[in-house]
Amino acid sequence: MYEPNVVGDWHEYDEHAGLRVRVHGLEAAEPPRGRDDAAEGQTYFRLRVTVENRGERHLGIHLEDGQIDVRIGRDGEAAFIDWRNSQFIEGFDVYPLRRATAVLYAAGPEDSLSQVDVQIQLRVDEEWADRRLWTGGLGLQEPVGTHAATLRDGLALQVSDFLREQAEEGTA
Repeated sequence: MYEPNVVGDWHEYDEHAGLRVRVHGLEAAEPPRGRDDAAEGQTYFRLRVTVENRGERHLGIHLEDGQIDVRIGRDGEAAFIDWRNSQFIEGFDVYPLRRATAVLYAAGPEDSLSQVDVQIQLRVDEEWADRRLWTGGLGLQEPVGTHAATLRDGLALQVSDFLREQAEEGTA
């Protein structure tokens, strides 16, 4: 079992030399074109998914609806995704030393937003990359400065311990 990434961490894809992706910028935010009626009574949040090409050739990137799954709370319920306000990466050629960023608006009950899991399945040059998971939550700060490694390692360790406990309960 691989360990999930922490929101703010980069993940490098072995099968696509130089390609890396990260989920970051997880914060409470109102959508630019107004709230969707289906999200009434819920708290909106925004997250960014950045794809960076550090390789030697350009790569065609697709990160559209259906390739991003957002789950919230201890039970991992689906968050409401506001497709109308979100911006995706649809068939964009990311050249060497360039980035492309998708911005996703979602909503959920405020008490569930302390735990947010984001699963990404990137499509690169018409090939599907492996799914990867990032975990974080509203109110948790992304690692910055001298305490970055400690905070990231602490949260990653907590997530790993939780997943290990859940796996052990399921095998009993």
